[in-house]
Amino acid sequence: MSMPRKAMQELGFQACCLRCDASDSPGLSRCTACIQHHRSVRDTLASALPDDPLYQLAKEIMAMAAAPHRYHHDETHGDVLAEQQRLAGRLVAPVAQPTGEDILSAFEKQRSMTKSNVLRDVGNQNPWMEQGIEAEEAKALAETTWLNEGTVDPSYGARTVPNKPIQAVDRSARLGEDTALTDRVHAAASITETDTTAAEIFETLAFNERQRERNKLKSAMDDIKELVDDDLEF
Repeated sequence: MSMPRKAMQELGFQACCLRCDASDSPGLSRCTACIQHHRSVRDTLASALPDDPLYQLAKEIMAMAAAPHRYHHDETHGDVLAEQQRLAGRLVAPVAQPTGEDILSAFEKQRSMTKSNVLRDVGNQNPWMEQGIEAEEAKALAETTWLNEGTVDPSYGARTVPNKPIQAVDRSARLGEDTALTDRVHAAASITETDTTAAEIFETLAFNERQRERNKLKSAMDDIKELVDDDLEF
């Protein structure tokens, strides 16, 4: 078993490297041929019709292999994906466990840190923080602040009375949230560390999954509404 090549990781096929018996050496011709073959597979999947059932299955399996930690709950492929994560874990250097002294040192360091608080820091600059302002000083300060050329603004504190009646806003034509755009944004944000074409495949799969879940929820809500409406009729 060899360390996954970076190109294979970007293509979403690092699972092949985890099950490969090639030596863990850079520049192997065997790895180069494998990468070229998997790149052609990726390009074929990217150019396939989105509604083709066979290619849709291939894309889903590719997405599972690229991110097994997101799909190891799958009833069909969960065991294989969990095994893939165990194989990858064997290639990672063990992490030293923190000792009691390390934990105490972290607590002491945290206690010594001073967190900034904008509201508190600004409030501490208040000259009347310890003792309230005197009445005469408060009156003079108010006059300086609110007077405009020696006279109080007559409109200050007055209730606003519109010259014309305010028309009610018709919101019947508003469509509300663009759920498709929201799902597309979330799907794009969840894709990292892949090349452009592979990222587009994974983004489409994530988008379709969010749309399917949203449609299931909408269908369930419609069923509940129908049941409630039936109860109201009796």
